[in-house]
Amino acid sequence: MRAILTFFLITSLLVCSLGAEARRIKDLATIQGVRHNQLIGYGLVVGLDGTGDMTILTPFTVQSFLNMLTRMGINTPPASVLQTMLKNVAAVMVTADLPPFSRPGQTIDVTVSSVGNANSLLGGTLLMTPLEGGGVG
Repeated sequence: MRAILTFFLITSLLVCSLGAEARRIKDLATIQGVRHNQLIGYGLVVGLDGTGDMTILTPFTVQSFLNMLTRMGINTPPASVLQTMLKNVAAVMVTADLPPFSRPGQTIDVTVSSVGNANSLLGGTLLMTPLEGGGVG
């Protein structure tokens, strides 16, 4: 009886395995190639020697600066007071090209461009700016 049960078990396993076939992943998938990833972000450059945005004409610079200070827990004066005082801050866009196979912590080159009407960004310090991939969202 035990021999018959073993025979049927082995036979059923062989019959079930005949329909299965092995396929390699590379036969099923197509690789689109290695590509660069474009990154973009919005930030502030501070420490400009009077060459920053004329904040009366670019209120988003003041708004960004006030939002940053508020997130740091600093009580801020009204925006109208700062509009005439801020001359050393500029709103900027930061772009970068992340090469393929980049690793965490790897340095990359970035381009910093004024969004407002700053005369020069020379000598300023770019505050930490989060960068996102172009396809995010």
